[in-house]
Amino acid sequence: MFLDKDIDQIYKKGITIEQIKGQITRLKDGMTHSQLIGAATIGKGIESYNEAETEKLIQFYDENNKALSILKFVPASGAASRMFKFLFQFLSNYSPAKESIESFVGKQANILVDTFISNLKLFPFYSEVLAAARERHVDFDVLSRGERCVIFVKIMIDEDGLNYASFPKGLLPFHQYDGVNITAFQEHLFESTLYATSGGNSNLHFTVSEKHHRYFNDELNKIKEDLQQKTDTTFNVSFSYQKGETETVALTHKDKVYRNEDGSILFRPAGHGALLENLNELDHDIIFIKNIDNIVVANKNIEVSKYKKLLAGVLLEAQEKVFEYLHKLDTGNVSNSDFQLMVVFLRYRLNVPINVDFETLSYQEKTDYLKDKLNRPIRVCGMVKNQGEPGGGPFWVKDKNDEVSLQIVEFAQIDFSKTVQQGIVYKATHFNPTDLVCGVKDYKGDKFNLKDYVDPEAAFITTKTQNGVEIKALELPGLWNGSMAFWNSIFVEVPLETFNPVKTVNDLLKPAHQVS
Repeated sequence: MFLDKDIDQIYKKGITIEQIKGQITRLKDGMTHSQLIGAATIGKGIESYNEAETEKLIQFYDENNKALSILKFVPASGAASRMFKFLFQFLSNYSPAKESIESFVGKQANILVDTFISNLKLFPFYSEVLAAARERHVDFDVLSRGERCVIFVKIMIDEDGLNYASFPKGLLPFHQYDGVNITAFQEHLFESTLYATSGGNSNLHFTVSEKHHRYFNDELNKIKEDLQQKTDTTFNVSFSYQKGETETVALTHKDKVYRNEDGSILFRPAGHGALLENLNELDHDIIFIKNIDNIVVANKNIEVSKYKKLLAGVLLEAQEKVFEYLHKLDTGNVSNSDFQLMVVFLRYRLNVPINVDFETLSYQEKTDYLKDKLNRPIRVCGMVKNQGEPGGGPFWVKDKNDEVSLQIVEFAQIDFSKTVQQGIVYKATHFNPTDLVCGVKDYKGDKFNLKDYVDPEAAFITTKTQNGVEIKALELPGLWNGSMAFWNSIFVEVPLETFNPVKTVNDLLKPAHQVS
């Protein structure tokens, strides 16, 4: 069904025809929804530690990380344009000649604009925008308040202004110290020194879009030397792009492959699940994962970052026991009581339900079964009490083979038309802030192939618009969702203060982003 030029285009992407056919079939068949059987709660899939226990685990991490290679992995390809969406709408909908700004923002739909213009001086870029206005010989004193607001926003986001809307989110001014603007990118470098260093080295990897790579490099070169001196840390920073072979096709409403105007096949980025390829290429013992926009000002970060050490302490403690059991299994000298200890550990520490027929298995079958369950990548994920924030959460899920596991499930994966599924969601107590630490090497020190632990059924199908045409788009299983479906998972409650994403520019007004 493909033309010769199509086949050439597909192979140049590093994709096979079989993969494309698989994508088309998945899009036609529709999305497989997760079968929730219960929400993970404290004591039932989510662990909670008091202050003394937290300090003990932090100490365990501090004492045992010296010989480890540690990396902080930061998805950072997101553009800042969505942060300013309501300001673009403001420029389209508001005319100072027709009404006052007070009248405009007085309408309920414009509450975001009201918040923005009422707090201009609190934004880190305020002085930078004013300086750009002076360069353009703008005299704010002779303008009405509405005119001043319009010009301020235009200078901030227009292409012929500061053009913030086209920036990658990581390179926007997020915070300001003593009149100096600091980007989210720089804050992540500083944050890594608080929990992700070993031997005076801090390793960071940022996934960025190819067109923004040089801007990140420029920022790194500008800040690196000074930050290394201030923190007495050597920063080893690397970058990668989402790989072309992870891109997916889209279908029209008639289930035909969507094509560009020149007749070529449209390939689309396949969501953050595509970053599993990038993660899989990194060779480190422990990998922290945190989104680029979830960062706080330095004085608050010292307290917040201790919970990263908590997660890592939980990981190292669990990993130590996993490795001990696997080495024991290798000896071939395992007693029945040893088997029982391993079963209890799997069930209650790694949240792995055990086959009801386990006791009927032979010695070798028990050994093989436990090795399979134990010898997997481990993720320890922070979970925050539900405060009405959007996004996925921790649930117990049953797959098509009736295997039960602990998963992070996005709302898009849930069939809300089913009353039972709705009820489980409404009983959920926690949500996923995308704050995790991963153990990606086995007990022999070899790196797992992370692609072996993906649930392909957990792909997303979304409706998008391309050149005015509605299309069905396919996204790979999310990086911390289906891409980690067959990892061993431990969920730990962390405070709400650890979750401070910047989804709109107004989020920079929150206390976590304001220097006291």
